[in-house]
Amino acid sequence: QVVLAESGGGLVEAGGSLRLSCEASGLGFNNYYISWFRQTPGRERELVAGVNWSGETTYYADSVEGRFSIARDNDKKTVDLQMNTLKPEDTAAYYCAAKNGGVDARPATYYYWGKGTHVTVSS
Repeated sequence: QVVLAESGGGLVEAGGSLRLSCEASGLGFNNYYISWFRQTPGRERELVAGVNWSGETTYYADSVEGRFSIARDNDKKTVDLQMNTLKPEDTAAYYCAAKNGGVDARPATYYYWGKGTHVTVSS
């Protein structure tokens, strides 16, 4: 059982930066692939970025490539999402999630989810 908790959301102006953190408790964190998703009202959750168990392999959606960076610290059981050059369209609730295996854009394939943290980017 892994419990995930996101933090770091807030209000920022376009062009600014935020750093989201996903903290895990429980056993087995180091074995899981961790992804960040985001969701806006009326839309499906969208995969934003992911990182494998070692931190060596990462994935980024085209919409955030070059602006966002994901990194994990297995000793601290955290996965951070550094978000730079934020745009109003980045406004969403952001969730971290854990699964076995590799990257997958389907939310149903993830075993554990946090409750989310909200990011608002003003224009």
